[in-house]
Amino acid sequence: MTRKSVLERTANNTALDGISTDIGLLLVRAVFGGLLAAHGAQKLFGWFSGPGWRANADGFESMGYNPGTVFGTLAGLSEFTGGLLLLLGLLTPLAAAIVLGTMINVINTTWAGGLLTGKGYEMGLLFAVVAAALAFTGPGKFSLDAGRPWHRQGFVWGVGAVILAVVAGVFTLILKWVL
Repeated sequence: MTRKSVLERTANNTALDGISTDIGLLLVRAVFGGLLAAHGAQKLFGWFSGPGWRANADGFESMGYNPGTVFGTLAGLSEFTGGLLLLLGLLTPLAAAIVLGTMINVINTTWAGGLLTGKGYEMGLLFAVVAAALAFTGPGKFSLDAGRPWHRQGFVWGVGAVILAVVAGVFTLILKWVL
C-alpha cells in the first residue's frame, strides 16, 4: 500500500464508524416500525385518519377474509404489535416474523394489481423484505434486545423467522380459502 492510500483510508475512518451500522438499523427500525404500527392503529382504533375497527372488519370481509372481524383484528394487531416491537428493537426475530407473515397476505391480496402500478403488491413486498432483513441482521446496539439474554440474530434466527412467517402466512391464507 502506498503511503498516500494509507493516509486517505485513515482520514476517512472515525471513532463513530463502529456504530454507523447500528445507527442505520435504528433509523430503519424507527421509521419502518413506526409506520407499520401506525397502519395497525388505523385499522384497530381509527387513529391517523384510519378506518377504525368496524370499517376495517367490513373491508376484510369484502376481500374474502371471513369473518372480517377475526381477520381484520388479526391484521391490525399484527401490524401494530409487529411494528412497535421492531420500533423498539424488542424480540426482533419474532417481530419480523409477525410482520413478514402479515405481508405475505398483503402480497396475496394485492397480487392481481401487479408490481409498480400503485394498486399492486410493491408496498407489501417492500415491507416483507425489510422485515426479513431485520430478522437476519438483528436490531443493532440501540434497541431493547441489545445485551439482553433473549437477544437473537444471525442466519439461524433469520431463517427461523422466515419459516415461521411463511407457515403463519400460508395458514392464514388456507383459513381464508376454507372459511
